[in-house]
Amino acid sequence: MKSELSKKYNRIKLIVSITSLLVDLFFWLVVILSGFAGKIADISYSQASNPLIQFLIFAAILGGIYFLINFPLSFYSGYILEHRFSLSNQTLAGWFREQMKAALVGLVLAGVMISIFYILLWKYPDYWWFGLWLFILVFSILLSRLAPVLLFPIFYKFTPLDDPDLRNRIKSFAEKYDLNISGVYQFDLSKNTRKANAAFTGLGKSRRVILGDTLLNHFNHDEIETIFAHEVGHYVKKHLVRGILVSSIISFIGLFLAFTIYESILGYLGYQPYNLEAIPYLALIFYFYSLISGPISNWVSRRFEYQADRFAVESSGQPGVYQNSLKKLADLNLADESPHPVIEFLFYSHPSISHRIEKISGEYA
Repeated sequence: MKSELSKKYNRIKLIVSITSLLVDLFFWLVVILSGFAGKIADISYSQASNPLIQFLIFAAILGGIYFLINFPLSFYSGYILEHRFSLSNQTLAGWFREQMKAALVGLVLAGVMISIFYILLWKYPDYWWFGLWLFILVFSILLSRLAPVLLFPIFYKFTPLDDPDLRNRIKSFAEKYDLNISGVYQFDLSKNTRKANAAFTGLGKSRRVILGDTLLNHFNHDEIETIFAHEVGHYVKKHLVRGILVSSIISFIGLFLAFTIYESILGYLGYQPYNLEAIPYLALIFYFYSLISGPISNWVSRRFEYQADRFAVESSGQPGVYQNSLKKLADLNLADESPHPVIEFLFYSHPSISHRIEKISGEYA
């Protein structure tokens, strides 16, 4: 029964994801082919003389329309679907409150990103793509360091883990691998969801272990230690650094290809790179590249997960406990334990539970 429920839940999530991709494609095609981009550009030009302000007005109008079009899907997937399958603890007001916080944080981060993007496009039309790549690289490293102390507390309340035995076990395990952590924290994940999660976050002095209260309530100490061992595996295998490296390569290729294709389109249409009417073409190029780069990033991520699984088993010496932890996580989160291989390849950043357990069983039978 649980398996059927998880299949149904994930099938609906997949339909919503594909629908969202199609809506995005439709949005950009309509903006470009209908001449709507030109009308919004005219409004933006008439409201300011500074090119950056003009662009921000243009982006705000397009972004507002995009938000309104996508809101029904976001509300369905984030609130209705989660309640339908008894995964959410949020009230309607609580959901809107969290969405508002996410929107405000996203607005600040996106505002910085698109402002830098347009300044580079405006001032350095032949090299904007390289400058943007450098900015994204530095920004992602900075965000990895600051997010645990500046962004995460906006959404959850973090307190030192109040279980001294578990805290000591986690710290002792980390010390075996010369892993210095600023602290072990629990956070109120249950205010939003019944799903369980844990993570090893941050860089340098912001490095910390965070455990959802749902995890602490449903898993024993041995199970939590093996889950933590998996997170330590990511550190020992340098997956964060390697992930940033892979992402930077993918973004470098994508930005160069976008620059090359964009130049061809500009030559055909007679636009300058910084003309507002032309920018939706660039957005469409990024959209198509994401369809290609997404599965590649997911493939790399799945390889990292397998490596962290192997480390968790070898370091803890408890393959049975770790397998049981994976099954409990899948059950609690309504994960599809055996999705179709094509779906797993295209959309899954983590291997399916069946593949992870199969690999562990094969290697440590």
